[in-house]
Amino acid sequence: MPSSQQKLYLLDYGAGNVRSLLNAVEHLGYSIKHIDTASDFDQADKIIFPGVGAFGYAMQALREKGFIEPLKNFIASGRPLMGICVGMQVLFDGSDESPTEPGLGIFEGQARLFDSTTKTVPHIGWNAAQNALVDQQLTSRAPDLSNDRRYYFVHSYAVPYTSKGRQSEFVYTATRYGDEAIVSSIWQNNVFATQFHPEKSGAAGLAALKSFIEQDLVRPQTQSKIITSEDVRQELTKRVIACLDVRANDQGDLVVTKGDQYDVRESAEQGGDVRNLGKPVELAKRYFDEGADEIAFLNITSFRNMPFKDTPMLEVLRQASRSIFVPLTIGGGVRDIADPDGEHKWPAVQVAGEYFRSGADKVSIGSDAVYAAERYWQRKVDGIKPLLDGTTAIEQIAERYGNQAVVISVDPRRVYVDGNDKANGHNVIETAFPGPNGEKYCWYQCTVKGGREGRNLDVIQLVTACQAMGAGEVLLNCMDKDGTNSGYDIELISSVKAAVNIPVIASSGAGKVEHFSEVIEKTNVDAVLAAGIFHRREVPISAVKDHMSQQDIPTRL
Repeated sequence: MPSSQQKLYLLDYGAGNVRSLLNAVEHLGYSIKHIDTASDFDQADKIIFPGVGAFGYAMQALREKGFIEPLKNFIASGRPLMGICVGMQVLFDGSDESPTEPGLGIFEGQARLFDSTTKTVPHIGWNAAQNALVDQQLTSRAPDLSNDRRYYFVHSYAVPYTSKGRQSEFVYTATRYGDEAIVSSIWQNNVFATQFHPEKSGAAGLAALKSFIEQDLVRPQTQSKIITSEDVRQELTKRVIACLDVRANDQGDLVVTKGDQYDVRESAEQGGDVRNLGKPVELAKRYFDEGADEIAFLNITSFRNMPFKDTPMLEVLRQASRSIFVPLTIGGGVRDIADPDGEHKWPAVQVAGEYFRSGADKVSIGSDAVYAAERYWQRKVDGIKPLLDGTTAIEQIAERYGNQAVVISVDPRRVYVDGNDKANGHNVIETAFPGPNGEKYCWYQCTVKGGREGRNLDVIQLVTACQAMGAGEVLLNCMDKDGTNSGYDIELISSVKAAVNIPVIASSGAGKVEHFSEVIEKTNVDAVLAAGIFHRREVPISAVKDHMSQQDIPTRL
C-alpha cells in the first residue's frame, strides 16, 4: 500500500511529550491518528508506540486501557510497529525499574539500571547506534540508521547488549555508554524499535522515522552473525545547549532577554527597558538550524494574573516543537499553581504534564527545588523517616515521567569565609580566587526568587538532596559569573560534579570558544550552556563545536 494511503496510528498511553512525534510525522508530510480504544488497533496499518517515563507506569496504563492484548494481536498480524524508548523496553520480558510489572515478552531480555558508580546516570546525550550485523546483506527496505550519525538518548534503564542468547535474531544496533554496551534498536519481522528518540534526533532521527513510514521494514528470516559487546565503540558526545531567558517586556510582548548578574534591564541612560534580544520561537529555530544539541527556555515572568492554560510559554512550546527536532527544556513556574479565580488548582505534576504535552522534554525546577532540599535536610535533623515522602514536585514528576525529565536549575553565589569554622557547617572549598578581604575559602549559597534572596543552604546540600528525590540533571548557573564573559566557575562545577552522579550542565560566564573546552577538560562536565554570546552572535554555536572537535572533544557536527 502506498504510504500516502496507509492508516498510521499513534499509541499514546498518556506518556510525556508525544507532540514532538506528531510534529515530526507531519513535518515529513504524513498524518497520524490516535488510538483511543481497543477497536482502533484493527483500523491501523502501522502503529508508532512512543514511551516516556517509567516502565511500570507504561504497563499499568496499557492494562487499564485494555490495550495489551490488542497490541500483541497487532504484532502477531504482521503489521508494522515502531516502538520508541520505553515503547521498545516494554516489548521485552521486563525491567528492573518495576520488578513486579512484566513486559509484553515479545523479545528476550530485561532492562537493567545503568551502573552509576562508573558514570553519570541517566544516559543523556547524542550517541551512536552501531550496526550490530556482520556482513548482513540487507535489502533497501531496512531502517535508515547509520554508524556515522548521532541519535539522542535519555534513559536510566536499558537492555544490555551481550551478543548472546537470541539477540542475533532481533538486535539491529548497539550502543556503548561508558563501560556498558546496550541494545539501541531492534528489528525482527514487522517490529522495529529504538531506545533513542528519533523525533529528537534532528535530521538523523527524521530519516529513521521516514523509513518506517514509507517502507514495510521486514527483516529477512535468516540467522545473523552479530558483533561482540567488546566491539561496540564509545561515541557519546558533549552537548552544546542554547538557553533563552524569556519574559514579558514593559509593553507586554514576550521577548528573549539576558541579564548581567541577573539584571535584565538596560541602564537608566539607555532607557531602563527590558533587554530585548529577539523573539523566542524565531531565536530557538535559528539555534536548531545552527546545530544546538538542546534548547532551554527559562521563563522568568510569573504570569500569575492569568489561568495556567493561557500561559504564553505553553504556546511558545507548541510553536517551537513544530519545527525544532532536538530536546526542549522549560523552566520557571513548575510548582503548584492556583488560577486567579481560585477555583482551579494545578499540582506541579500536572503543570509539568501540560508542558510535556505542549512539546517540552524536560522541566527545570528552581526555587521550589531549594525549598524541597531545605525540608529534606530538616527532616533528617529531626529524625523523621522516611526522608522522602513523595510530596515534592521533584518526586512526583520523576515517578510519573522518569528522573530524566526533571532538571534542577541552581543559582548559587560565593560567600567568602576565613575558614571551615566560619561557614556554619556549609561545604567549603579553598579557592584560587581570594575574596575582597583576602579570604582563601568560600562556600556557594543557594538563592531563590531569581537570585534576589539567599538561603541557609549550600550548593552541595541542594544537589545531593535533589538527586535523592529523583532529579535527573543539574543545570548549574553561577551568579558571580553571569554575563561576565570571563569563563565558567571551574571550582564550583568541579565540586558539584564530584558530589553527584547525575549529569551536570555548566552555565554562566562563557565568552569565547576556549571557555567551553576548558570547562569540559577540567571538570568532565556533561554539557555546556550559553545564552548571551549566542544571542548576539559574538560566538556562533558552529564555532564552539568546531573548536571542541579540534580539541578532540567528542562533538556532534
